[in-house]
Amino acid sequence: MILTFIVAWIVFTILVKVVKTTVKLALTVAAIIVLLKIGFDISPFDVVGYVFEFLQKVSGAIENNDAIKDLIDTNN
Repeated sequence: MILTFIVAWIVFTILVKVVKTTVKLALTVAAIIVLLKIGFDISPFDVVGYVFEFLQKVSGAIENNDAIKDLIDTNN
């Protein structure tokens, strides 16, 4: 019975830390988006577009890197 309470307390403590971190991150992202909107007139949709564009570029670079590795492997 005591072991159950100890495990429950550990799980509860971990969940509280996760929730605190999540709230801090959400507030930070919201503050950044508000500052971008006020300071530079960049909308949240623009930010999302920039993020997707960046991820596509990274994905393309990774795919090209794999293609280069395959090309090198086939020549040896």
